[in-house]
Amino acid sequence: LHYTSDLNSAYYQIFFFIREIYYGRCLRFLHSSGASIVFLFLFLHLGRAISYGSYFYYPNTWFSGILLFFFLMATAFMGYVLPFGQMSFWGATVITNLLSPFPSLIEWLCGGHYLYNPTLKRFFLFHFLFPFLLIFFLFLHLFYLHFLSSNNPLRNSTNNKIPFFPFIFLKDFFGFILILCLYLLQTHFGISSFSHPDNAL
Repeated sequence: LHYTSDLNSAYYQIFFFIREIYYGRCLRFLHSSGASIVFLFLFLHLGRAISYGSYFYYPNTWFSGILLFFFLMATAFMGYVLPFGQMSFWGATVITNLLSPFPSLIEWLCGGHYLYNPTLKRFFLFHFLFPFLLIFFLFLHLFYLHFLSSNNPLRNSTNNKIPFFPFIFLKDFFGFILILCLYLLQTHFGISSFSHPDNAL
């Protein structure tokens, strides 16, 4: 691991990782573009769920998905802060100050009254640990989905259930291959820049 969560060296460690480590630039671009691709398809999935009215017909599936969404946003935010560029610093300052109405929450999260070394160390720890919680909520979401079934555009419940294997499995597998192709196109040919220039390296 080449990243150190230190205030004075975090930004330069990212430079070192990109310039001196073999395929470091490729790994960082795969990581950051992968997060952007996940959010792109997550918003499409969320829009479909809203248009189908899934929150009304299947509230357990809906709320497990919303918890999954919040943990994913927290993980992405903490990963965005780790390079500690100008955009990272001010983004973290604004978001952590939103927690000021809650007593002692900023001090607990940041390790003090402002962003400093303990903040980066805690954000690095949370950025590493939250994906394990994400896996739990993902399995919970899939459990509710397969236990209660999913919604349809007509918003009516029928007894004509389609078996998961092979029909839905093949449809999901085809969708996964399509997403993987788009992801590899982005990472290898750079169709679109997902990074902000003030925080890019």
